[in-house]
Amino acid sequence: MKAMRLALVLSAILLLSFLTSISATQFAIDGKVLELDDSNFDSAISSFDYILVDFYAPWCGHCKRLSPELDAAAPVLAGLKKPMVIAKVNADKYTRLASKYEIDGFPTLKIFMHGVPTDYYGPRKAELLVRFLRKFVAPDVAILDSDSAVGDFIEEAGTYFPIYIGFGMNESVVSDLAVKYKKKAWFSVAKDFSDNIMELYDFDKVPALVSLHPTYNERSIFYGPFDEKFLEDFVKQNLFPLCMPINSETLKSLKEDERKIVLTLVEDENDEKTMDLIKLLKAAASANRDLLFSYVGFKQWQDFVETFGIDKKTKLPRMVIWDGNEEYFSVVDSESIGEENQGSQITRFLEGFREGRTESKKISGPSFISFINSLIGMRLIFIIVFVVAVLMLIQTIGKPDDERSEAGQPSNVPSSGPESRGVHRSGDKED
Repeated sequence: MKAMRLALVLSAILLLSFLTSISATQFAIDGKVLELDDSNFDSAISSFDYILVDFYAPWCGHCKRLSPELDAAAPVLAGLKKPMVIAKVNADKYTRLASKYEIDGFPTLKIFMHGVPTDYYGPRKAELLVRFLRKFVAPDVAILDSDSAVGDFIEEAGTYFPIYIGFGMNESVVSDLAVKYKKKAWFSVAKDFSDNIMELYDFDKVPALVSLHPTYNERSIFYGPFDEKFLEDFVKQNLFPLCMPINSETLKSLKEDERKIVLTLVEDENDEKTMDLIKLLKAAASANRDLLFSYVGFKQWQDFVETFGIDKKTKLPRMVIWDGNEEYFSVVDSESIGEENQGSQITRFLEGFREGRTESKKISGPSFISFINSLIGMRLIFIIVFVVAVLMLIQTIGKPDDERSEAGQPSNVPSSGPESRGVHRSGDKED
């Protein structure tokens, strides 16, 4: 009897070891992109601290171009001190997963950190994707102890996140904010640095928190007070550049900011006159940090610009205050910006908004529908139209033969008679 019990225990141990080895083999960190489905998705998410998931569709051209980039990035990310795994899911086939994670366009990328998903809006070329994703497995606050360490940190951080460096500060001052905004910015403290660094980053005393936006070549300095509220206000206000270009990627990030948007609609973002105007908008943004300044070109994104009542005949530039959703405001007598004294015109526009001399409007029209379609994907629209058509066809086929035949015959009852107006039989279509 004892021998039988011992055999059962050994068998259970062997079975457990076998199942564990299967699980480990199934989700090995070998630098390859995992293919997930309904049966193993949850297990994979719970098996790794960091996993980037590509929700794709086999027919999607963008997905096909992204696939080799993920294949190239996977072994590099797997080799990090804190490895990150890349996986993919055919969301066109496994619709339960697509619905659960609100996938409405392809490809959609999400990073799962300790099982919690967050949208990925970064670059999609392998080398840049790797540099971007290092942020999520990096320490919350990097400790820098020399001038070269400061330079190396900024270079490694790349250009897709704002960078905050606390000079002459203790890491405990920014540690809570570093955790809170880990998905949005790099944080570090420099404890040893030379006067050359102070000159390079344009601060003249310590402690100082320096904010850098490498992509936009922007820098801001904060000398305190270092109370939590003031410190967080500075961090939040500098997550975006002073005047941000609007495109399909930056537009998604705006939903996380509660400020009203001063949106300037221009003809061409790359025009020399537009560049001069942007400098003036940045100056205005520095003095109005409670507002978020941005701009978009008709030439670059016509569908989006047209949602604000703009067409090819509209005189541009034009300014509006946008809530980031369906409502925007024009300022009476201050919509268009002429070529002379543009700085004064911007000031007059902002004064008019703050004084309430505004007219509320709603984004509407066919161009807005096309804009929505561009964000959620035309395939979804086609599916909806197809389903509606099929349902209408089924409804028509399902009608009794005598009812369908009556529909094609002229009625002997006068159209003005009460019977033709007052009687409604079940199965009739009621307008």
